[in-house]
Amino acid sequence: MVDSARTKGLDIMIDQYPYTASFTGISVLIPSWALEGHPVREFARRCEDPLLRDSIKQGIIFNLLNDRGGGDLRRIQFGSFDWKPELNGKTLYDWAILQGLEPNVEHGADLVIEAQIHRGAGCIFHAISEEDVRRIMKHPQTMVASDGRLSQPGKDHPHPRAYGTFPRVLGHYVREEKVLTLEEALFKMTGQPALRLGLNKRGFIRKGYFADLTLFDPATVKDKSTFEAPHQYPEGIPYVLVNGKMAVDNGAYQDVRAGKTLRRRD
Repeated sequence: MVDSARTKGLDIMIDQYPYTASFTGISVLIPSWALEGHPVREFARRCEDPLLRDSIKQGIIFNLLNDRGGGDLRRIQFGSFDWKPELNGKTLYDWAILQGLEPNVEHGADLVIEAQIHRGAGCIFHAISEEDVRRIMKHPQTMVASDGRLSQPGKDHPHPRAYGTFPRVLGHYVREEKVLTLEEALFKMTGQPALRLGLNKRGFIRKGYFADLTLFDPATVKDKSTFEAPHQYPEGIPYVLVNGKMAVDNGAYQDVRAGKTLRRRD
């Protein structure tokens, strides 16, 4: 699709995180029409109508079978569930079992409705092909990006991309699997996105450029964050400089706050 668009003159590129699971709200399983207006208040009102609730439920069942659900309630893992924080890290399958329900898509759809009525939940959806991850990673227009939100260490159950995106590419896909060369991976993480976003004097090691530098050991760098235990920092990155100031010194965080807001400069 990207190649086809580019042959027609459209300036289309890709960003990708190196995992076989996505992260978004559980509402992605709900038909969009059911969320029109206020996605909690109006949704709850619609669910009070038996006919509308049945239509909503059938739409959720379809998505559980054919979309992010991957046909298995165990593929939907709670990451941030304020209503039931004890479920963070567990799956929709686990919730059904805890409720004494058969863990099928019908009961799963009912639980999705209950979750949305109670202000929703952030979920990890294990429904991406490893083959696609590798194929897309190799594309010359693909850049590496975490798509991750700020995560407070120890709070909730975030997607491991928040901790491990870049070291996972360098350790697993470059050193171990050789999907990319080290030079290709580094360009996809630095120069290419700097050019794409129009960030002046960043993304390359050149005289007169801002000294944003990550010093890592290509023989040891690796991600440690997992879907089961996400709050783990990577290994093999002893030094980080931000605007020429040491932000991580021999693995120890330095509270120098040398960063600044970056804006596109045409």
